[in-house]
Amino acid sequence: MNATFRQLRLFLALAEHGSVTAAAKACHVTQPTVSMQLRELADAVGLPLYEQIGKRLHLTEAGETLARTARAMLDEWREFEQDINAMKGLEQGRLRVALVSTAKYFVPRLLGSFCAQHPNIEIALEILNRDGVVARLRENRDDLYIMSMPPDSLDLEQHAFLHNPLVLIAPAEHRLQGRRLALTDLQQERFILRERGSGTRLACDACFARSGFQPVVRLELGSNEAIKQAVSGGLGLAVISRHALAARLEDDQLTILDVAGFPLQSHWFTLYPRGKRLSPIAAVFLEHLQQSAAEWSERRESGI
Repeated sequence: MNATFRQLRLFLALAEHGSVTAAAKACHVTQPTVSMQLRELADAVGLPLYEQIGKRLHLTEAGETLARTARAMLDEWREFEQDINAMKGLEQGRLRVALVSTAKYFVPRLLGSFCAQHPNIEIALEILNRDGVVARLRENRDDLYIMSMPPDSLDLEQHAFLHNPLVLIAPAEHRLQGRRLALTDLQQERFILRERGSGTRLACDACFARSGFQPVVRLELGSNEAIKQAVSGGLGLAVISRHALAARLEDDQLTILDVAGFPLQSHWFTLYPRGKRLSPIAAVFLEHLQQSAAEWSERRESGI
């Protein structure tokens, strides 16, 4: 069975993007080129690799098996290239990081100094909801993953690198502002919560369950920006990561309520499957993230 790296890369692009057109665009080649290469790959395997259902392509069982194998092969080759570059004293390559949407408020800031120190390294960020990151983690599609609620169902290496306080917010000048409150004082308030399955929602639901508190939910939204706008507009209260808020709360037209049990304390984690051999670039980035996150947190807390 003969297959080229080019064919494997094109096939993985097809698996990720779900169409020949999108795969061609992602790989910067023509659509006929992709179709021809994939046809030759299927002929070499001897089984159909995908089928068209509606407007989207779906991998067959043989295609799913090939995708897993191709991903592992290309990852090993990429790590080999980085090892050789390191032996030559070069720093070149690509770092792939998948993170949950809330982490977009601070991870790009932490990347700045890393990119300055390693200008020849290309960074690819995938920003998704928690389910999307877990799906990529399950398939080992990236170098590192960043989220606040690691899945219990996977065997993972976990490195906590930053506190993630979850605060209860209200519109600026809310009538409860400045008071010391219990959750029971909020029984008549309406809540705007993150979508089910998000890390914030999981932590929030666990807190409410421990306290026997049943919030009156007005809205469920999948975006922190939408939640902040809804709260500032007077639609209700919300639980949100402090990192998703401006350093000056008045800039968001919000206030943080002083509620017993809040802020909920959690952490941001870098994750990868246990037993995975990190590439040299990923290992350097992991160390950099730990150090720069601590420095950034200190500056934020001191108001610098």
